[in-house]
Amino acid sequence: MPTAGAAGGIVPRACKSFPDSCSDFAALHLHSLGFATAARTGVASSRPRTTFYAMNVWRSSELANSGAQPLTNADDTVILAVNGEIYNHLSLRKQLKKNHEFKTHSDCEVILYLYEELGTDFVHLLDGMFSFILYDSKKDIYVAARDPIGITTLYQGWRYSDNSVWFASEMKSLHDECDRIIAFPPGHIYSSKTAETVQYYNPKWFAHPAEKFPQEDRAAPKQTLKEELEMYGALRTSLIASVKKRLMADVPFGVLLSGGLDSSLTSSIAMRIMSQESSAADDDDDAKSAVVQASAWPRLHSFSIGLKGSPDLAAARRAADFLKTVHHEYTFTVEEGIDSINDVIWHLETYDVTTVRASTPMWLLSRKIKAMGVKMVLSGEGADEVYAGYLYFHAAPSAQALHHECISRIQNLHTSDCLRANKSTMAWGLEARVPFLDKAFLDVAMLQVPPERKLSGEKSPYGQKMEKHVVRMAFDVNRLRELQKKAGVTKPSDLSNPAYFVSETELPFLPDEILWRQKEQFSDGVGYSWIDGLKDHAEKVVSNVEFQRVREGWMYKDDAPTTKEGVWYRRAFEKMFPQRACLESVVRWVPRKDWGCAEDPSGRAQKAHNAAYEKSSTETATAAASDEENGKPAEKEKNGDAAVSATPSTAGGKKKNKKKNKANGAANGAGDSPAPPAKKAKA
Repeated sequence: MPTAGAAGGIVPRACKSFPDSCSDFAALHLHSLGFATAARTGVASSRPRTTFYAMNVWRSSELANSGAQPLTNADDTVILAVNGEIYNHLSLRKQLKKNHEFKTHSDCEVILYLYEELGTDFVHLLDGMFSFILYDSKKDIYVAARDPIGITTLYQGWRYSDNSVWFASEMKSLHDECDRIIAFPPGHIYSSKTAETVQYYNPKWFAHPAEKFPQEDRAAPKQTLKEELEMYGALRTSLIASVKKRLMADVPFGVLLSGGLDSSLTSSIAMRIMSQESSAADDDDDAKSAVVQASAWPRLHSFSIGLKGSPDLAAARRAADFLKTVHHEYTFTVEEGIDSINDVIWHLETYDVTTVRASTPMWLLSRKIKAMGVKMVLSGEGADEVYAGYLYFHAAPSAQALHHECISRIQNLHTSDCLRANKSTMAWGLEARVPFLDKAFLDVAMLQVPPERKLSGEKSPYGQKMEKHVVRMAFDVNRLRELQKKAGVTKPSDLSNPAYFVSETELPFLPDEILWRQKEQFSDGVGYSWIDGLKDHAEKVVSNVEFQRVREGWMYKDDAPTTKEGVWYRRAFEKMFPQRACLESVVRWVPRKDWGCAEDPSGRAQKAHNAAYEKSSTETATAAASDEENGKPAEKEKNGDAAVSATPSTAGGKKKNKKKNKANGAANGAGDSPAPPAKKAKA
């Protein structure tokens, strides 16, 4: 497609991607060259040339209401291609010292003027999810940056023959051009002036592993009842604030609802905000704007997916009934999922087994959601990394090990869950926002909650039997009221922040059956039939001879797969992306072997799974049967994704009850995830 050249002229470039699969910018190609390239591009000069590639070409007059890109400053000397949302853009506009004439209503346009006034020192002020490339034609420098956690995607590539540097939101825009490609690191900014990539997001808790905090042998901190209430209050108010800012939208939006804790909480909070007639007194301009926009929509739509008969679908239905959302329930078959694998790998640009497993139903559901006209959804990614929600965390040898693992998981989210949430949805032009990965919320969770509070089961010094106990408790208004009475807290002023107080009129966020529902592991949530169906298909398409060659090192010498399912995905990936450069950005996620965990990332493979699952599956299956019998309302259509699960009897023709515990699976489809990353070099 034709794209604008920042140095002048129009440069042709094709974005090698399915329609609508590209993000807001395709690629930024930066030549740090001399006369040779300048001559080739028709410029009679030996000055190094920079060429800017963006997705679309628009006149300034066309930008006002569309926010189409590239965005430019007043005199068109600073050019910006950006993908994402800046939630505090109104507050940032007020911080500008000069009067700037904004050309669009885009929340991202403020980046241009922050750069004009502060240079590259502004990026830490941004609160949101974003990847951007900015070109300053006066200074002939460019700047690239990615949000703190890597919610949006950004790749960087190098071509050695001409010493050129490339940036793109998708790897497929670079793989034919570059000799090396990496996933641009989250929380970093790059400037051509120094040719350095610098970390700008570096919270205090990033240093905890190096500082060996907490001490391995320390006693669990003793909290007074009032201190405990303060901790729960900080968690609750920070998550509510996070959801509120993410409702900044002038387009139809919804929620991914699996019936698990994470998606149900975000849905409950969103419903409360939408029903508010006015903003809280202490809200800033951005929060007030979000409340106004959210309350303009008459009903909140929720979406779930699973194999037929899934207990996760039943749980989502019960949560939707409680919250009074307009609920849409979709089913898919194992065969439909398998038929989509190649498309999923194309869009995700990874061969990681766990990510492919979980992304397929999400990809299917996103298509359905977008077809309804919904353009943004809230999702629950990040909660299990922050609060040690995965079953393998039961094997953590100490609070220190658990805390350090949580930090590592958060730092690597851009290689798995964030990659899945962004690319599975954006493949269809749907945007996913993740409240659990808000910077302020993360600081509360990682600094104000003692790591020992995240231990569960026998290792918990506080007697917390269930994972993510601290989050559940923070939103259990009945138990909090009891705790307030025990602590002698009778009024808001008794606490450091009046908002921490739970009044007698405060309504429940969720029913106990949802708020205290036992965790079900990640990709198993689509139903055990889904994973078993994938494994059965891998047996058919990968021969024993081929697999033996892989095991002996004759194939895939780098990061070789260890299962036939892994070989299947790797083979598909290399057919689409045969260049060696494409491998470096892929990170496989595997359990912690040094904790005694099984290699398979499936929750069923973890030791903590069976006991917890056997206890809850019977109850969930009974409730599911009851819902079906009573005809609970839900729009049932074929295909979908975001909150999935299934029964063994619906494996789409696959073997039934292959193993003893192959009962119904259920998962937090909008945010569940596998075990930690393999120790492989990352971008």
